[in-house]
Amino acid sequence: MARVVVLGAGISGHTAAMILRRKLGRDHEVVVVTPNRQWNWIPSNIWVGVGRMTAAQVTFPLAPIYKRLGITLHQARAVALHPEGDAEEANPYVAIESTAEGHVGEATKITYDYLINATGPKLNFAATPGLGPDGNSLSVCTYSHAEHAAKALAASIALMKTGVKQTFVVGTGHGTCTCEGAAFEYIFNLEFEIRRAGVRDQARIIMLTNEAELGDFGVDGLQLKRGGYVISGQTFAESLFVERGVEWVTGAHVQKVEPNLVSYETLDGESHTLPFDFAMLLPPFTGVGLKAYNRAGDDISTTLFAPNQFMKVDADYTAKPYEQWRAEDWPSTYQSPSYSNVFAVGIAFAPPHQISRPRKTKNGTVIAPAPPRTGMPSGIMGRVVALSIIDRIKKGADAPLHRASMAKMGAACVASAGAGVLRGSAASMTMFPVVPDYQKYPGVGRDLGLTFGEIGSAGHWVKRILHTMFIYKAKARLGWWMIPE
Repeated sequence: MARVVVLGAGISGHTAAMILRRKLGRDHEVVVVTPNRQWNWIPSNIWVGVGRMTAAQVTFPLAPIYKRLGITLHQARAVALHPEGDAEEANPYVAIESTAEGHVGEATKITYDYLINATGPKLNFAATPGLGPDGNSLSVCTYSHAEHAAKALAASIALMKTGVKQTFVVGTGHGTCTCEGAAFEYIFNLEFEIRRAGVRDQARIIMLTNEAELGDFGVDGLQLKRGGYVISGQTFAESLFVERGVEWVTGAHVQKVEPNLVSYETLDGESHTLPFDFAMLLPPFTGVGLKAYNRAGDDISTTLFAPNQFMKVDADYTAKPYEQWRAEDWPSTYQSPSYSNVFAVGIAFAPPHQISRPRKTKNGTVIAPAPPRTGMPSGIMGRVVALSIIDRIKKGADAPLHRASMAKMGAACVASAGAGVLRGSAASMTMFPVVPDYQKYPGVGRDLGLTFGEIGSAGHWVKRILHTMFIYKAKARLGWWMIPE
């Protein structure tokens, strides 16, 4: 019997666990360790954050699903990996600490034959003084954060209805943030709700982003085929900002967030302040802080993890300038180079470098979007690693690994620009590949036949259908495996 342990139950980990359970016989064990009791379809937190959905519409409890599927669930936090075992335990194991309510005790050891690290990110609000729900700004990174943001938005709208003008700042709270797409979605949903409330003339709305230009999205921008023409992602994004009357500040590193005041540095090295009444600023990510030890008890965390605490996999981590970056730098199997039975997927794996061109101010401040690794790519990684482990269990330890490099993987993104039955809209974009390959596609980095963007009401309905479809899939309903990642 083999035991596969999956750390984390987000899109990547949950996908991997369900596929493992479906394709492995019951003589093999699938174990999920996650600190969260609820599964959250994070892309729809945007709608929770403007009051268009409730938390109950984007979450469900994991325990009943895993019980029905035959997956062992530990509501716990992984704290340390022991990939060689130790003096007391010969087998590799992970140490976990329960997060279940009312439970206290020492760390538990869970042995494994194969391990998938899908822990996702730590929301590093502490990187910027005053950032986050415990500070002076809002977030939509979790459903509870989004509920808080929705209440704050409703309060601002109520004030505007009495004639009090409000300034809204939405964007990234640090120079190295990712998830610019989430900020893009939120600002246009916020603008839509303010307009729908009839108080648009009372609102100043500003996007504050670490992107060097709008439409970068942390993927070095896009060249889009639209209506028979090729336009830049910058033009595509800016046209929407102008149409909706939304201002923007690009190339910004937020230095601190005080009550009703954000301070930031721009790429020219100058410092600025921006007063606000409402600020939703996303945090940078780090790994969750897992430690690792060899059999002798020596700390080998720096061997398994990069300095940002994400796990090293089969990528080329050689430091090199932007001009020397290649598609081949990116991992394809997500296998640890140190331990062949350990994998990392989704946000948990360490990218070899950014995708967007890195930039520094004259003061040495790094302002460079981190690579997005969420949504569709995360699901694909979870599937690929699950299939690799299944083959190695069934066919032997030398079975070839499945591959899915982000440099050979396409992705579709539907970014909501306002939710509504008749007036809702969304920007629908595809790109191939996610990581541009400037050697194969000179000048643009991507296949223009498979990279395009449109905005309209059809996109809203596609996003709403995807919400329903992926929650159906995550609940492992009849035929769930036929729904692609």
